[in-house]
Amino acid sequence: MWSRVLGPGVVGRTALCWRSLYTMQLKTGEFQSLFTDGLNGLVEIFGKHKHELRIAGGAVRDLLSGKRPEDVDFATTATPEEMKLMFQMAGIRMINNKGEKHGTITARLHNENFEVTTLRVDVETDGRHAEVEFTTDWLKDAERRDLTINSMFLGLDGTLYDYFKGYEDLQNRKVRFVGSAEQRIQEDYLRILRYFRFYGRVALEPGDHEPETLTAIRENGHGLAAISGERIWVELKKMVVGNHAAHLLELMYRLKLAQYIGLPPGGDVEVMKQVWQNAKDHSPKPMTVLAALFHCPKEVDKMDFRLKVSREEKNLALFLVKHRRELCKSRDEPHSSKPFTDFIIDSRELDSQAKVCELLKYQGEEKLLAELSRWSIPRFPVSGHDLRRMGVVSGKEIGATLQNLRDIWKTSRYQMDKEELLSYVKP
Repeated sequence: MWSRVLGPGVVGRTALCWRSLYTMQLKTGEFQSLFTDGLNGLVEIFGKHKHELRIAGGAVRDLLSGKRPEDVDFATTATPEEMKLMFQMAGIRMINNKGEKHGTITARLHNENFEVTTLRVDVETDGRHAEVEFTTDWLKDAERRDLTINSMFLGLDGTLYDYFKGYEDLQNRKVRFVGSAEQRIQEDYLRILRYFRFYGRVALEPGDHEPETLTAIRENGHGLAAISGERIWVELKKMVVGNHAAHLLELMYRLKLAQYIGLPPGGDVEVMKQVWQNAKDHSPKPMTVLAALFHCPKEVDKMDFRLKVSREEKNLALFLVKHRRELCKSRDEPHSSKPFTDFIIDSRELDSQAKVCELLKYQGEEKLLAELSRWSIPRFPVSGHDLRRMGVVSGKEIGATLQNLRDIWKTSRYQMDKEELLSYVKP
């Protein structure tokens, strides 16, 4: 047993040669900030009934990275039935217990929801789902998780429990599967995409992959064909707006994954890399980056059929594919926003300004993007009622006159007021 100072918030560490368990004490401000009245109450209930309770998964990774996690999941040695009895005895309300068959109970304390899951082992897997069995062995639960950086537990006293060198990998910015990459992938093929997503979150360099990991991905990529599009899209859209997204998308093409996840097999990777470079510092939508891969609207339709993206996401992809060449800067005024503002004014869609901003990110037009982001859409000051008061009564004539006045108004850069515009009307 030995200890040393590791840096701010870390008191010391102890290496135990038991099942390769590695522990240390965490005393950071981010960790301490989790202890609300609700969490303190939860800890008290589990302690009273002598059941272990620890923070699990991604929240541990975030805390070790100096971040306060947005969501905190808990793991316990208590079974779902034992948890329900404990909470009932304490008068604690339980909600949304659809996950009970998988061992998850959600309790509500002091207006906070706490999701607690019984330790599990996978009895049988088919590449998409797993049949689980409850256990009290923390190592066995850690063994069934995907990546080393997601397989750690954190006791509520600040003790880290790390069986697979997850903390070391996190410090070294490495993303590795727990044990055999091939075995972990074959248990759930979606883990291929989770690997890429977490690589973008953790790794410093774009090409620091272990060769055996990439081999396992290449040889098992076909398994993604059986994964639902909704699950794939959840992972893919997070990866596309993370770090190294262009590299990871290019790598997915090299590993022959595109055909299984709704991306066009002949996607234009070089254009995508340029679009990513253009947009990466401006918080692009996932579809803004992916649109560069599509050559035509039919490929967008095929992607939507596979991934079941939202209508808004699909419409953005179609907009970008259609207008990335048609809607360009004016040749007479190369730095003018006029073609874009005119398009927004003429559009009948409520989100046209947001779509045009995504197009400017796609094209790398930083100055125009800044201008359009600040721009407030002006209101056309003339209505059909104004024309009727001037004696224009034909519906067809009103429509033509309004369009003519709108063109004049756009030429003035939307500066003319109602009186000035109506002076062009000849009753």
